Amino acid sequence: MSRPLIHKGRASISNATGRFEKQSGHAEDDGWGGLGADLPPLATEVIVDSSKSVITYNDSPDIPFDRSINPYRGCEHGCIYCFARPTHAYLGYSPGLDFESRILIKPDAARLLREELGKRNYRCAPLALGTNTDPYQPLERQQRIMRGILQVLAESRHPVSIVTKSALIERDVDILAEMARQGLVSVGISITTLDKSLARTLEPRGAAPHRRLEALTRLREAGVPVGVMVAPVIPVLTDCELETIVKAAYAAGASNAEYILLRLPLEVADLFQEWLRQHYPLKAEHVMNRVRDARGGKVYDAAFHQRLRGDGSYADLIAQRFRLIRKKLGLDRAMPDLRTDLFRKPAPGGQMSFDFFD
Repeated sequence: MSRPLIHKGRASISNATGRFEKQSGHAEDDGWGGLGADLPPLATEVIVDSSKSVITYNDSPDIPFDRSINPYRGCEHGCIYCFARPTHAYLGYSPGLDFESRILIKPDAARLLREELGKRNYRCAPLALGTNTDPYQPLERQQRIMRGILQVLAESRHPVSIVTKSALIERDVDILAEMARQGLVSVGISITTLDKSLARTLEPRGAAPHRRLEALTRLREAGVPVGVMVAPVIPVLTDCELETIVKAAYAAGASNAEYILLRLPLEVADLFQEWLRQHYPLKAEHVMNRVRDARGGKVYDAAFHQRLRGDGSYADLIAQRFRLIRKKLGLDRAMPDLRTDLFRKPAPGGQMSFDFFD
């Protein structure tokens, strides 16, 4: 008989083998009681990513950027709903516990970025950070990879948009404020729920909801354009908070609001349903029925545009509610366009220009 792999501070309760692996295994009780013992703390394993480039390009028609940077692969925040979990299978790891405990870092990201921006054929357009895994996850406190990236972007006056659910972004307010003064940065703070108890199991190592609101306020006070991303909206569990979250973000200083409906691609569907059965067994069936209502009877629809908002009466109701609260609070205006005309290729070797803060 198998048992859930429940580790304090981790959301996944299984670690199924990735879909590309030829062999798989699972824990099973052999009658000696070994699986009944308390599980030891699950330490984070840091692995160096040897990628030779740092900018990833895309041509997706339903997202507003064509290039992004992910300083980390895997994410310690451990959000059970994270649509990036399946990417860990490409590395030979599990999208389950491995995704939140075996983290690949890119310590040379700033150097690689400097080289790529300095190429003769590079053409400037806004970069996106935090679109896959969070650039301000807990490891960033020691690694400081994100700060190095920002320093290169600031030096070269390159526009960037950032999405995070971490209050650690406050550390870099000095760089972000100067970039904002030049029209080079915008930030989205991701908030899923204001319920601390729910957040603790749903996204166990993410910043507490009130800290995200405080970070939003600090960024706004520093002059950084900042909005709220209500993501994901989870049927039954958090959809009732939609207006409350937007109002709280507005009070904290948000100038824009967006949302994304829960996405459950590939392995995320099984992981999320395991989590539901463990923590909310009486609501699990109701949640998944609503998910299917918004996905044409399926758990997930990967079609462009549909994947972000869903379809059908339930999805339409969420969209209508969101549209009304945004209009009421004046949060339906777009974030300001980021400037690309100030871009200059960074100095080789990491030597900043003397007119960096001119």
